[in-house]
Amino acid sequence: MQKLRPIMFVGTGSDVGKSVINAAFCRIFLQDGYSPAPYKAQNMSLNSYATPDGLEIGRAQAVQAEACGIDCSVEMNPILLKPTDNLNSQIVLNGKPIGNKSASEYFIDTDRDLLFKEAINAFEKLDKKYNPIVIEGAGSISEMNLWDKDIVNMRVAVKTKASTFLIADIDKGGIFASVYGSIELLPQEEKDAIKGIIINKFRGDINLFTEGKKILEKLTGKPVVGIIPYYRDIFIEQEDSVVLESKSITSSTGKINIAVVLLKHMSNFTDFNMLEQLSNVHLYYAMSTEELLNADIVIIPGSKNTISDLMYLRNTGIAKTILEMHKIGNPVYGICGGFQIMGKEIRDPDHVEGSIETLPGLGILPVVTTLSKEKKTEQCQFTFRNGKNICTGYEIHMGETTSKHESPLCVINSTENDGYYLNEKTWGTYLHGIFDNAFVIDQILKFHDPDTKVKVDFQKYKNENYDKLANLVRENVDMDKIYESLKYD
Repeated sequence: MQKLRPIMFVGTGSDVGKSVINAAFCRIFLQDGYSPAPYKAQNMSLNSYATPDGLEIGRAQAVQAEACGIDCSVEMNPILLKPTDNLNSQIVLNGKPIGNKSASEYFIDTDRDLLFKEAINAFEKLDKKYNPIVIEGAGSISEMNLWDKDIVNMRVAVKTKASTFLIADIDKGGIFASVYGSIELLPQEEKDAIKGIIINKFRGDINLFTEGKKILEKLTGKPVVGIIPYYRDIFIEQEDSVVLESKSITSSTGKINIAVVLLKHMSNFTDFNMLEQLSNVHLYYAMSTEELLNADIVIIPGSKNTISDLMYLRNTGIAKTILEMHKIGNPVYGICGGFQIMGKEIRDPDHVEGSIETLPGLGILPVVTTLSKEKKTEQCQFTFRNGKNICTGYEIHMGETTSKHESPLCVINSTENDGYYLNEKTWGTYLHGIFDNAFVIDQILKFHDPDTKVKVDFQKYKNENYDKLANLVRENVDMDKIYESLKYD
């Protein structure tokens, strides 16, 4: 196949759809016979994923790799920032944590040129192996106060000579100002890198925007190469937790109501994507005791700051409600940080999460967690309880959870015990993705629907939706112009 230039998607702001459009083009290039791979120099997200070789990257790049039909690798996201609170983040470089920094420390004190060099080294490794590289920017390209610190947006576009397309979300409003301003503010070299504009999330008759398209092209001197309609019938795993704001927080009559406790530092909410696809399940994110009380099943999810979230549960009264529901026999399950919260005690002798060294847990499970600076990141196969079904998941956590009496929930890779099993309605695990396995879901739903038998092949379902997304984008984008822009001079 002809070697193509990298293609890059940047935005007028955050949450305009860059990650999803990036995934769409990953699948389009795969459909067209190329061997694409995704890339994002720096990502900020609590939703991360373990690569096959035990390194950590942002979930969006793992999803995009899946759309490309390849395994994810650390080169796809060499720098990952995982917020621990409103001001601080854990810095993950080339898949391994290198410490925590405040926003000011990260942007002012870190060697930006060194980080950029690491990012470009990762890009070049991918570029030697795949064709084309599909690059994602971050946030807005027009944050002028951050230009000299940029290692993810237009500096990447210029360095990689990528054909770059600006994405704008018309559903947010202000499309003309945001597109014109974003381009007009750029230095000339970066402005020249922009090859076109893609309008995303258009509602209604696209033909009604014909005049708007002409106005944008006249204002910016850039072609509008695509107008993507708003859709609700395509499932693509999301990375940004802002999507949770649009999800229902109320119970539903006639369905099995599963409440995921919405923690302040919740991580890996993609753990619940398969549950959301089941017709007999209503999954919602509970932010109060009232919302929890209507649940048939309660799940405490992962957390990037377990001690802080445990204190939050106590201060809001949610902890008391969880204990009451457990006492009357409602199922309560915990994943990763949620598993730690369900234990007797959380210890932090090395101040991994803050100044508090010891805090009592909910006491539901007879386990004690000691946080550590070492992070475990691993993809794995496991068996659930006494089942023979081989399931898949992944671990991303810092700390070890122990008990005087072992009662493992799972066995990982045939040798390693995981989690704690109290009874069928009460257990905790470190395994993310545990609910992507039909056998596990059958076990937790059988109390409310004894005849339940999950028939969804989640991997097949995701692949079908990558194709649906690719077809939608292909139908609404001028692919001839895209490919023309990817030719080397």
